[in-house]
Amino acid sequence: MSKILIIEDDAIVARIYESRLEKEGYAVEICADGQSGFYRIHEFRPDAVLLDLMLPKMNGIELLKKIRAQAEIQRTPVIVFTNAYVPNMIHEAFQAGANNVFNKATLTPRQVIEVLRMAVQAGEAHSHAATPTGPESATPEAGAGLGAVPAASSEAPDSGIALEPGTREGEGATTPAPLTTRQKLDSSEDAAFQAELLQEFLACSEETLATLRRNMQEFTKAQDDSKRLPPLMELYRRVHGLTGSAGLAGLFSISQMAAALEVLLKDLLEKPKNINASTMRTVANALDFVGELIAKGTDAERDDAPLGNVLVVDDEILSRRAITYALEKADLKSVSVEDPQVALKLASENTFGLIFLDVQMPGMDGFELCTKIRGLPTNKLTPVVFVTSLTDFKSRAKSSLSGGNDLIAKPFMFIELSVKALTYMMRSRLVNPQRAAA
Repeated sequence: MSKILIIEDDAIVARIYESRLEKEGYAVEICADGQSGFYRIHEFRPDAVLLDLMLPKMNGIELLKKIRAQAEIQRTPVIVFTNAYVPNMIHEAFQAGANNVFNKATLTPRQVIEVLRMAVQAGEAHSHAATPTGPESATPEAGAGLGAVPAASSEAPDSGIALEPGTREGEGATTPAPLTTRQKLDSSEDAAFQAELLQEFLACSEETLATLRRNMQEFTKAQDDSKRLPPLMELYRRVHGLTGSAGLAGLFSISQMAAALEVLLKDLLEKPKNINASTMRTVANALDFVGELIAKGTDAERDDAPLGNVLVVDDEILSRRAITYALEKADLKSVSVEDPQVALKLASENTFGLIFLDVQMPGMDGFELCTKIRGLPTNKLTPVVFVTSLTDFKSRAKSSLSGGNDLIAKPFMFIELSVKALTYMMRSRLVNPQRAAA
């Protein structure tokens, strides 16, 4: 019986994978942190490892490097699932020797099973092959994962998405072969399993949302870091679990939103000095939207209309680049301009999904520009977020009077702006998909 080690700190997600893999005939063990996972690899000697990168005690990157540095376990196939909003970690995972890297927010149980099956088969084939001698055999080839699954590392590392098994980068699309009887049975079992996961998720959704809101209240009420960080850690842990469980249940909108919020919360934990009125407002709004998505359930998945374009108006080139970079991290397209008059012309001719406006600009400030945009039929309902300094953040009256929806404080965290943009863009699609597509 082939053995799989799951290293995942969220107990619910780990148990779901364990249950599904055991049904496939694997012997499965679970470790809740990187350090215990490293020790257990030596004792359990798994045929493959399923690894989450965002782990306590020892993160997945550190663990991967340790695995690849030890001769007795260095050829163990490691399948990584991570958060797509941490692109540097995805790249590092491939560099450290991951065989596959998957986006946790969109990963399905069937993908896991197929890739693990291929990984185990590749490992068995390698164990029956002649083992070379000499110093070259002690270390992996540069840039390649050991025991590599076919197509495991053929995707560009910084994309973070493994290609479908059997497809290599640069190949054209192929006509899928007819399903075998076994594949049809697998598909039927997967559909039943997915329906069961969805039912369990929705049954627990009210309790999940109530817990998240309670954690948020405790976080906002705390007056100093010593009292603020424990509820923030609990909030992060809950959102981290939500990313995985919603993805497994097929609720990818919830999972996508939770994935971005998870990274913001993790950054705030690591850098408490960034906790301020702006970041707390962004977290609160994102949680409210997660609640809206949970209330919609499967209805939130029925529309795959594109999220549209974002208009960025700022006369400072570095600020514009920072905003567009943060939008790219959220996979959002943007148009950026420095001249408010040019922006007004663009807004009169195009419908945008979201608009970011600097407040202080020559010729026409952000408040005046917002007032004029609100008079245009093309964008009178488009959410407008002002980018302003922290000292001005509490002065919200003028922004509201001009028709603005929100503010974000300079200097901002990239992931904060990504979360805020996703919140507004996904909410627009949920409420009015036709306008979002336009």
